[in-house]
Amino acid sequence: MYEKTENILKMAKESNTAVISFVCIDYIMARTVVCAAQATNTPAMVMLYPEHVAVNHTTGFENYATMVKELAKDVTVPIGLHADHDFSYESIVNTINCGFESVMIDGSMYDLDANIALTRKVVMKARESGVCVEGEIGHVGAASAADNNKADSYTKADAAEKFCRETGVNSLAVSIGNAHGEYIETPLLDMKRLEEIHAATNVSLVLHGGSGIPDNQLLAAFSKGINKFNLGTEFIGKYFDAVSDFSIENKNNPDPVKIINLATYVESRLQPYAEERMRTLCHF
Repeated sequence: MYEKTENILKMAKESNTAVISFVCIDYIMARTVVCAAQATNTPAMVMLYPEHVAVNHTTGFENYATMVKELAKDVTVPIGLHADHDFSYESIVNTINCGFESVMIDGSMYDLDANIALTRKVVMKARESGVCVEGEIGHVGAASAADNNKADSYTKADAAEKFCRETGVNSLAVSIGNAHGEYIETPLLDMKRLEEIHAATNVSLVLHGGSGIPDNQLLAAFSKGINKFNLGTEFIGKYFDAVSDFSIENKNNPDPVKIINLATYVESRLQPYAEERMRTLCHF
């Protein structure tokens, strides 16, 4: 069943755990997540990265939102829909108008006051439609540039408190040693900093850059206020591997429409992975 992000985050907070928000580029990945959620009886979220529309043309905003809501009708577990990093008020309004009821405005490249001003403007507009808004402070950079020694760019508890109080966001993406993409060394999450941020704020906290963080660190973070966990690089990588294997296995297949079997093949490879991540990390 389709469920608003605000309610899923509340479920996660009450269970002292996190919901996994999977970056999905198309129907195959989205359906995999929904089926895995049903199989494990675990709430999950399907997440669109706006750049995949604007730059990679993998889908469209309105079609994507409709697709996820349609898939959610076929299961009994809560399925959420979210649009990840967006950077301007105008683009967020378009995303909302296309049917997204959960969005992220990323103003982390600005100074705190400018970030607050942009995020507050988005929140005020989103509230007119009952849309959930995620903000970000600190800088969740690229994993390829992470070295576990960039605490100066991490989220600070006092700034987080001010940001949440003055913007009214529903959730906050934090930087505590996590980063986007593939890590070059094992990340070390700053748990003490997370505890301080959690104590200073009253919103659900979000961990971006989930691929490659050891499970023991993830579970510890979930017990200290992380209620949403973004997973993209690893999931997309497994999609590529499945497509590659399908191509190899069907190289000599004479069927001229053999590609039609790609979707079910890929789903059969991705779903066990998604189920394992849910069973291991999500304790609703």
